[in-house]
Amino acid sequence: MTGFKNFVLRGNLVELAVAFIMGLAFASVVTATVTVIMDLIGKVGGTPDYSSYAPGGVHVGAWLTAVISFLILSAVVYFLIVKPYTAAKTRYFPEESPGEPADIALLTEIRDLLATGRYSQP
Repeated sequence: MTGFKNFVLRGNLVELAVAFIMGLAFASVVTATVTVIMDLIGKVGGTPDYSSYAPGGVHVGAWLTAVISFLILSAVVYFLIVKPYTAAKTRYFPEESPGEPADIALLTEIRDLLATGRYSQP
């Protein structure tokens, strides 16, 4: 399992290529999920395809359908891919604390020496 976790959560060129291929395959799952959600919206508010909607003669229906599909697609990708991936990466590969920069450490040392009075001027 450790090898699989390292494969999934750490990237290099081969893993990126595999992820790209898996992403293309997963696109059909996401598209089907969006279709299901659009059908549910259609059950609530009528037809899920607003392409024929044209208030005042301006055909904004296709744009409206595309925007709704995009928002649903974004939500599906975020909640089913990004959030779980981020949680797994944080759990299995926590970020190391950056530590104190060298200039801050030097200034802290100077401050401490001045505070103790062990500093002597030449």
